[in-house]
Amino acid sequence: MTMKGVTLRGLEVFESLAGTGSVAKTAMQTGLSQPAVSQQMRNLEAALETELVDHSRRPMRLTQAGKTFLVRTEKALAELRKAQSEMTVMDLAHVRSLSIGIIDDFDDNITPRLATILADSLTGCSFQMTTASSHDLTAAVAEQNLQLAVTATAENMPDNIVEHPLARDPFMAVVPRGAGLSSQTLFSQRSLPFLRYEQDQLISVQTEAALEKQGIVLPKLFEIGSHQALMAMVARGIGWAITTPLGYMRAQRFHGALEALPLPMTPFARQISLITTPEWDGDVPRDIADTLRRLMKSEMTDPALADLPFLADELRILDR
Repeated sequence: MTMKGVTLRGLEVFESLAGTGSVAKTAMQTGLSQPAVSQQMRNLEAALETELVDHSRRPMRLTQAGKTFLVRTEKALAELRKAQSEMTVMDLAHVRSLSIGIIDDFDDNITPRLATILADSLTGCSFQMTTASSHDLTAAVAEQNLQLAVTATAENMPDNIVEHPLARDPFMAVVPRGAGLSSQTLFSQRSLPFLRYEQDQLISVQTEAALEKQGIVLPKLFEIGSHQALMAMVARGIGWAITTPLGYMRAQRFHGALEALPLPMTPFARQISLITTPEWDGDVPRDIADTLRRLMKSEMTDPALADLPFLADELRILDR
């Protein structure tokens, strides 16, 4: 049975609108104009002969039929996006050796899938993939001990580094669910302490710099080196933390005990990039970066925005 009038673009608009509740925000997410978003929804509802969204409410909310259809839509789009990323054909047959490092933020989902995609594209190639911190990966590429690396970038990158931007990963707060904390009271409350990442980690350096820039001083009581341990401590109600959507999505086993909040300060973010040096730059890094953008969209930004709609204007894949 075919559903005449149901288009892929219409399903994408519906999925986005279900998360944002706003035509304006959906337009920003999808790159369409607001009238085009409204038209896509009208076309989809006409094709299905049912109302998916209560258009009279602000923010818009799904009808019962819309909630049911959204479950199927999300599954279908997720499979299509995975298929698209896996169908990427990269011309790597000429590559005789490839070494790439990836930040441990990607260990759960993106790294395994990138490894299989690269392995399928490489023939007769010496292939090395390693996981490390952003600081260590940047140094390894700069010293040409690695050809490529996927890492969070700093303001003071080495002069010989070439960046291929992948994503903007904004900072946000995570608090224990049910603790009664809000964005407005986060910095003024004293019932729960602030849990920091270990000070040598780039994410900690960037967080502290942003807080200092805005004159925000938080007591230094806890400093944790393990991301999963930090999220576990928040889930247990020991304190709250500042992380990013990428970090939050890695901690899915704790989501039932976590609540994500926007920070009560000027938004700031880290940039995730594929880095290399001029000696290795060319078609291979660009092709791998394109593949990574598709993987990050299906595995990171789309699921995160579905769970955290307040990030609609901040979390995004960056163009080539």
